[in-house]
Amino acid sequence: MLGKKYRFHSRGGVRYVYQKGKTIRSAKMSLIVANNMRGFTRFAVVVSKKVEKSAVKRNRIRRRIYEVLRQNIAMIPKERDYVFVVYSKELIKTPFQELEKILGKLVEESKVCYNEKNG
Repeated sequence: MLGKKYRFHSRGGVRYVYQKGKTIRSAKMSLIVANNMRGFTRFAVVVSKKVEKSAVKRNRIRRRIYEVLRQNIAMIPKERDYVFVVYSKELIKTPFQELEKILGKLVEESKVCYNEKNG
């Protein structure tokens, strides 16, 4: 599990990222990125009931994404907030390596398109 330091602790922080962040979309999920001044990176994964009615399955998707983030945290740019919004319930069955590629591609695009002066 991703360390407590790297997770959001209130909805206010996630709301801020939604309002001020830049959005990068893919077929199965999107990533919203915003700068923070905390000196470390924070993550949130949002899986709506529209995606999957079962809480067990929503939590499984969330845990899988957090595990990919935990294993690759050294490669993710620091001092940013990331909110992953899941659109597809297919991520429950997606192989781990493919899930890594999807998340890696979103994070790479966030490096390229995110303008530090605007954030």
